[in-house]
Amino acid sequence: MKIKYGWLGMAVASFFAQAQTTAPFKHSLKPNMIHVYNKQPGDASNVKEIFSKGMWYGRLRTHLFVDKWGHELQIKGKNVRKNSTIVGVGGSLTYKTAYYNGFGATAGFYFTDGIGSLGRDQAYLYKAGKDTFSRYDRLTDGKTYIATFAEAYLEYCYSHTDVKAGRQIFESFLTKSNDGKMIPNTFEGVTVTTHDLPDTTFKAAYITRQKLRDHSHFHHVLATGYVKGEPYSYYTQNDDAGMHKGLTLSKLEAKSIKDRLWIAEVENRSIENLTLTANYTAVPQLLSFAMLQADYTFKSGSWTWRPGIRYMQQFDNGAGEIGGASQKLLVTGYKDPKSLDSWLLGVRLDAKYDAWKVHLGYTRVADKGDIIAPWRGFPTGGFTRLMGQYNWDANTKTYVGKVGYDWKQYDMKIVGSYGYQDFDDAKASVPADNNVATLEVMQGFGAKQQFYWKVRYAHVWGDTHTPFPGKPGAYKLDPSYDELRAEVDYLF
Repeated sequence: MKIKYGWLGMAVASFFAQAQTTAPFKHSLKPNMIHVYNKQPGDASNVKEIFSKGMWYGRLRTHLFVDKWGHELQIKGKNVRKNSTIVGVGGSLTYKTAYYNGFGATAGFYFTDGIGSLGRDQAYLYKAGKDTFSRYDRLTDGKTYIATFAEAYLEYCYSHTDVKAGRQIFESFLTKSNDGKMIPNTFEGVTVTTHDLPDTTFKAAYITRQKLRDHSHFHHVLATGYVKGEPYSYYTQNDDAGMHKGLTLSKLEAKSIKDRLWIAEVENRSIENLTLTANYTAVPQLLSFAMLQADYTFKSGSWTWRPGIRYMQQFDNGAGEIGGASQKLLVTGYKDPKSLDSWLLGVRLDAKYDAWKVHLGYTRVADKGDIIAPWRGFPTGGFTRLMGQYNWDANTKTYVGKVGYDWKQYDMKIVGSYGYQDFDDAKASVPADNNVATLEVMQGFGAKQQFYWKVRYAHVWGDTHTPFPGKPGAYKLDPSYDELRAEVDYLF
């Protein structure tokens, strides 16, 4: 008797088949969903072979989001918080040519369709699930899908140096693909990555445009599209949760400011067991950032220890005068309401024993301006950032503990986390203090696999009676909510 499998059945069968082989598949996913090419096209000896020796990389993907607020909310008759469920269905198809005299090209087409419980006019109410579609397209045209060439770049490779020009993923301290939804965050520009220096990786980039995960088009890197009287204009440019809402495109154009992103990053491992990282990121005439980080690894008996420290300085080059110290425009409680100068300090300790992993982290942001980071690289990432959290507002302290178990027999990882976020009660723009507990279970991650699944759950609860500064009798919004995310991927 013949059994006919759908793509899901084939994926399951492929998953178990892959477990029996030691050969890595041509591409794979990391636990944070970053995509990795394990095999790439080789060299072409003539123009015809550029395409005949190229390689295809496919991915089918579906992602479910369920959000339940502690209290649904309406303000002046308009919904502000509403429970929702949405599922994204889609995937990607990427083609990489072979390399002729070091030159090659890559094009990646991505598709997602968001099918949810809220109507078209309520599309702005989705929380994490908003990245399964474009809010602007949904609210204006009714479209539930995104179809885009998020990647399309030319490439030149020489020795251990790689130069790319066009639409691409660029991973650095403050710029990330953050591929945790349906489509990665990508950039337009020119980038260079080299490993030619001993024990050193150097990266540099000049970025002119960005495409956030829930946009169907590329847009400005540090400008919002908000225009008074046009309710959906905010979604046309950078509307990331880490974006400064006062840096509007019209204000920048009035000052002839072009928001371009310059990046330089170096990682060095010359000293045994020590990794040093330095990053400089700048949008001239607006903001610049300098970061230094050190991580040291050593063993003690059966334990492996890895302490780390990060310091980041944010320099205000004019953005504070334009938009103010608060990224949400509410400057009550800020010492200098027109300055975005600030700094962030993070310390952590990671420990590993057999299959167990433990993480302790602490971050503190200066009581100055908010940290502005709308490029999906999180200033507190790897130290204290937990699922869906933005904990780099001014004068915020965060404490995090994690315990993970790598169940290698089943290629399964389980991670439980708890964090306490101590926000500044005197600031009108920041949330009330809250607690965050998360649980993640994932299977299939590794170079040998084609089939992956990942389930994440977050429970957030906090102070429901934090007085709202400047408004007697009013309180900050209840920070409580529950969120479930479940994802299935199949690579081919």
